[in-house]
Amino acid sequence: MSFIDRVDPEIVHALEFNPAERYIAIAEDPPKAREMTNAQKQAMFAALPPTDVTIEETSIAGPDCDIPIVIYRPPNPGPRGGLLWLHGGGYIVGTARDDGHGIGFAEHVGCTVVSVDYRLAPESTYKGSIADSFAALNWMVDNADDLEIDTGRVAIAGGSAGGGLAAGLALYNRDMGGPSLAFQLLIYPMIDDTNQTPSSYEITHPTIWHRAVSLKAWRMYLGDEHGADEVSPYAAAARAKDLRGLPPALVTVGELDLFRDENINYAQRLMAAGVKSDLQVYAGMFHGAEMSVPEAAVSKRMRLGYRDAMKRAIG
Repeated sequence: MSFIDRVDPEIVHALEFNPAERYIAIAEDPPKAREMTNAQKQAMFAALPPTDVTIEETSIAGPDCDIPIVIYRPPNPGPRGGLLWLHGGGYIVGTARDDGHGIGFAEHVGCTVVSVDYRLAPESTYKGSIADSFAALNWMVDNADDLEIDTGRVAIAGGSAGGGLAAGLALYNRDMGGPSLAFQLLIYPMIDDTNQTPSSYEITHPTIWHRAVSLKAWRMYLGDEHGADEVSPYAAAARAKDLRGLPPALVTVGELDLFRDENINYAQRLMAAGVKSDLQVYAGMFHGAEMSVPEAAVSKRMRLGYRDAMKRAIG
């Protein structure tokens, strides 16, 4: 059966409208890719329904530079759960203004969401991304009263590269003795720089995230560590040797996602390490489809699955 035949029929049309040029640009011309991605995101934001969630764009002091953030606050009174959100984009594109997820979690979970504009490759490596994310997490906890956050209900989450960064942050936060985390949500996380799994070779369609662009993105994100035997687990969480002591997790991924096998393997390793973990795999779903085709039944199931998990953890 061909790849197209395996895609859920409600979302297959999206493959025709997601330009292959954007993925080529991510690998070859990041500034152009950012322009294309931002234009695509603006169109998606414009299609969102009205909301009572307030959105504040500001910045905080980071270890090396100011860090732009976006705060999404629901109308329900605090104290409430707090979610640090890390956007996707292959570690190359994307911004903290991520309304689909920010509003979605704030509304469904009733939590305050802090979305981080962490430094991107190739201008920075994973060291800048981790430093910015850890600084934002500590800022969120230190300013819990102003944000109306219950520090006993703090979670981290991200999608794609953001999911990979969330996995790396969970490890870094554990090792640095950072704030207590109630949950980590890893939505089709980008965590294995080797790209040697069967699904990495299997998923090759040019208008979704595929192996060739993934390898180039990893090269930029890792910098001098690319190709090394000892790549930091804070960059590529699949490299971590010890997963004990991490917060409870949900790993969720589509059946037709490049990252399927590395995500399944990571969830199994979390379970083996004694970390309370769930794994969800959605048939017929390709990378990012639940946001690019939001009205499809399978997209709704996937979003509800991970939003409900977050609500159980910090709602």
